[in-house]
Amino acid sequence: MSIDERLKITEIFHSLQGEAQFAGVPSVFVRLTGCPLRCHYCDTAYAFHGGEWWTLPAILARVAEFETHDVCVTGGEPLAQRNCALLLKALCDQGHRVSLETSGALPYAALDPRVIRVVDVKTPESGEESRNLYGELDTLRAQDQIKFVIGSRTDYEWSRAKVQAMALAQRCGVLFSPSYGQLEARDLADWVLADRLPVRFQIQLHKYLWGEARGR
Repeated sequence: MSIDERLKITEIFHSLQGEAQFAGVPSVFVRLTGCPLRCHYCDTAYAFHGGEWWTLPAILARVAEFETHDVCVTGGEPLAQRNCALLLKALCDQGHRVSLETSGALPYAALDPRVIRVVDVKTPESGEESRNLYGELDTLRAQDQIKFVIGSRTDYEWSRAKVQAMALAQRCGVLFSPSYGQLEARDLADWVLADRLPVRFQIQLHKYLWGEARGR
């Protein structure tokens, strides 16, 4: 294993998946260090810097210790590390159901097709709307998910227009999530119901169970 095949890791931990289609499912989270974005609602800024270098075999061994089928690779922005694709493939080869949480600001179309992509489309209030790679959304499949983190009524209307104009719900699952501490979950739920949107409302389950605690 050469030094060029390492990844910088912020944490590896066992918890319940808090979002997307597998919410509530026990999962191992591999949080990679680093992110080129600075979203206003980011709740993992501690992963921007620091971390420790791990070899790929060490990561796989640590994940295996939890004896858990589902693995989520997250960040930061995990695709900012060039060896992320190698890690994703290796986890799939180990027999895990692997999901990737990505900002959508870096290409993901060429990843191992076994990986479930959860793409966070950046809304205006994120401050990073210009980083969206809309062309990559055309490569998503039924097993993938698109997530909109919504901080206001303006964000909601923008997201609603994107879903409709790009026919996103016909491509894959679409998630609308209130920005934690910024928008009341009930308000967003009411808007989704009033407009009869073909989306899945979600809250961050782990935040309601453990608040801002790391490693949960």
